[in-house]
Order: sequence, then structure tokens, then C-alpha cells
Amino acid sequence: MRPAAHPDEWRPVTPGDGESIDLLSQQEPWTEAQYLQLTDRSRRLLEFTDGRLDVLPMPTDQHQVIVRFLLLALLPRALERGGTVLFAPLRLRIRDGKFREPDLLLVLDANDPRRGNDFWTGADLVVEVVSPDDPGRDTQDKRLDYAEAGISEYWIVNPLDETLTVLVLRGTACVEHGVFRRGQQTDSVCLRDCSLDVASVFDAK
Repeated sequence: MRPAAHPDEWRPVTPGDGESIDLLSQQEPWTEAQYLQLTDRSRRLLEFTDGRLDVLPMPTDQHQVIVRFLLLALLPRALERGGTVLFAPLRLRIRDGKFREPDLLLVLDANDPRRGNDFWTGADLVVEVVSPDDPGRDTQDKRLDYAEAGISEYWIVNPLDETLTVLVLRGTACVEHGVFRRGQQTDSVCLRDCSLDVASVFDAK
């Protein structure tokens, strides 16, 4: 493994610089500043935990279609309340030394101070579509991460078993509010009047 480079030796990665990003992905530990600089210049989806970079898989067609469906469904509800919804890639700071890039991030107030230009420091609701390469990242790891960040509601949209799980924050843990399947309508605590047909989510084209 390549030894960690001194910060003065670190070279920013420019889009399309595949060889350099491959080499630099072996550098540990990274600093938070290096992570932020790298993600400013890379087209790859990268997350960061205590000096380690996690390179996320390229979203599939199905993944993107589901995200688009949910964005178009949630955005009008958020706008009605004076909020907004944004989509990946957008960094969410869980705490010092940890960043995630949720598929969707929603705040009920568009002027929420957690909404920073470089990264957000919180949200009222985040959504992840489960990736087949590592389902536990979305179903287990990020459940803990978003609780740590104080996210009020977390949706896990799982194409593998066609479930949409709504988790809500209770104290310091994300607890199950409901697991919704085909033939059912979702129920949200954050968006009380937002009910989505689960089949429509997974049948989106």
C-alpha cells in the first residue's frame, strides 16, 4: 500500500484523471480538507469516515429512475411547506471526520442553517436507494450514521426485496416506523400528508 502522503505533496484530482484517483484512493489517512478538495474535483461518489475514503458504485438505471420518481414526488410536498429537496452528489456531514452522500436530502425550511453551500450538516429527511454491491451499507451502517447526525427520518428504498422502510429518530437511535410493500401506501412522520404507492416507486420507468 502506498504510504500516506504529506499534505504538501498531495495533488488535486481533476475530472477524468482515473489513474491518479486510483492511486490516491490507497492513501490513508486522508484529512477532511483533502476529502473536500477531492470531491470538488471528481465525478466519483465518495464518502469519508475518519481518514478513509469509500468509493461508491456507479448508480444503475433502476437506481436513478427510483431516485427521480421520489424526487418528483417529494419536491412539491417540501415546497408547499417552504422547504426543498436536493439530490446526490451532495455531501452531508455526519460529524467531524465523517461524510455521507445520500440519494435525497429534504429540509422543511429552505433557509435551514444546516443547509450549507459546500455541504449540509443535517436534514429533516434523507433517502437512500439500496445498492446491490453492499446492502448493509444502506440498511445498517447508514442507519447508525443518520441517527448520529440527528436526522429525523430516514427512508431505505430497497429494490432487492421491493420494500420501503421508514425509520424515525427516537432519542439517539433510528427506530422502525413502518416497512411498506406492494399494495401498501407509505406513511411519513416528517411529511404527514405524503403517501406514496409502493408499487409505483418500484415500477417507475
